[in-house]
Amino acid sequence: MQNKTYDVLKFIAQIVLPALATAYFTLANIWGLPYAKEIVGTITVIDTFLGAILGISTSKYKKELSDPEYLTVLEQQEKRTPDTVDYTEGEK
Repeated sequence: MQNKTYDVLKFIAQIVLPALATAYFTLANIWGLPYAKEIVGTITVIDTFLGAILGISTSKYKKELSDPEYLTVLEQQEKRTPDTVDYTEGEK
C-alpha cells in the first residue's frame, strides 16, 4: 500500500467514519431520522474492518523495516536515481 493511500484511509478510519456515525446518531435522535441503530452499526463495522486492514498493513511494514535484508534492498533502491546512473556504461 502506498503512503498516500495509507494516510487517506487512516484519516477516514480515525476521523471521518467516527464523526459521521456520531453525527447521524445525534441527528437521528433529535430529528427522528430512521434506522439510527442500523446505520451507525454499519458505519462502525466498516470502520472496524478498515482499522484491522490498516493495522495489518502497519504491522507488515514495521516487520519489513526490522528485516536487515529488506533494509539493504531498500537502501539500494534509494541509491538508484537518475543522477547516479552511469550513462557511459555502453561507450568504448
